Amino acid sequence: MNGTLRVLAAGDHFVLPSLIASSVGQELRDHPCDVRELTLGWPLEPFGPVAEVTEASDAEEDLIAALSDDREVLVTQMAPVTERVLDASPSLRLVVVCRGGPVNVNLEAAKSRDVRVCFSPGRNAAATAEFTVGLMLAALRRIPQAHDLLARQGSWQGATYYTYEHSGLELEDLPVGLVGYGAVGSRVARVLCAFGARVMVYDPYVHGEIHGLRLSSLDELLTRSQVITLHARLTPETRGLIGARELALLPPGAVVVNAARGPLLDEDALCDALESGRLSAAALDTYEREPLPAGSRLLGLAERVVLTPHLGGASRATAEKAAAIAAGEVGRWVRGEPLAHSLG
Repeated sequence: MNGTLRVLAAGDHFVLPSLIASSVGQELRDHPCDVRELTLGWPLEPFGPVAEVTEASDAEEDLIAALSDDREVLVTQMAPVTERVLDASPSLRLVVVCRGGPVNVNLEAAKSRDVRVCFSPGRNAAATAEFTVGLMLAALRRIPQAHDLLARQGSWQGATYYTYEHSGLELEDLPVGLVGYGAVGSRVARVLCAFGARVMVYDPYVHGEIHGLRLSSLDELLTRSQVITLHARLTPETRGLIGARELALLPPGAVVVNAARGPLLDEDALCDALESGRLSAAALDTYEREPLPAGSRLLGLAERVVLTPHLGGASRATAEKAAAIAAGEVGRWVRGEPLAHSLG
């Protein structure tokens, strides 16, 4: 490609425009480029992926204005690339999204206008895996509950967890079942093996060597696991994958961890199992509805649950990796090389 490439780095308060601009500049250090930075308000859509972006958005006007000087490339985290934005930006040829999927892009509209769309898979796998193990430890050892009693209430009553009846479980020799073994699940498995856990895996789509014992059915995994952690993709087939029947297969006192996708888990069934004492604890970072509704039954189970607001991928390294992966796609496009993560 000849001439100066005009790029818009439309970041937010997580994937900063300066991170995108720096990564693009480094990738295109041998090619002239003009990178404009735009910070879109936070939060645009902080509570997980949207199904599509076809509706109007308050950010559209800012985005259209920033693209109006014939920007050819847009690199963004969450900017709404709607049909209206695309219509107003005829020079735009490439959109790169700093997320695991281009959920904020109207893909049909982009394809019809010959705009290539790329995304940035794998950028938060390490962060989410580490967070998952943190949730697991927090639930097993009741760390948040003990902290709340002491730091917020000034009470030493958390010391009752230092009794046989109330003490938690340790990971060493604990049977832990992983439902899914992708980029996150495989990392969780390696960490748990280092702790000495007895790791079991169910994933019918993964072949080859794994860390842990491969089981051929979900039911077998559930009956043998004192802890289960979810790492499956959300598809029509996996929605509600873990419901009342599946939870009933777990041993009494089992623990459920979900930092993947909220709808994998039937929350009402989970609450029933927690309230009955069938499950001893749960640790969740994702939910069927986000943000978590004020009337959620989970909020009444503070003694048994660890709840975080979809923070699994929120590390500085995730933002830096996302910007670098996105910039790599811009570089490949400029050099005429095949794009690594492209749709359309």
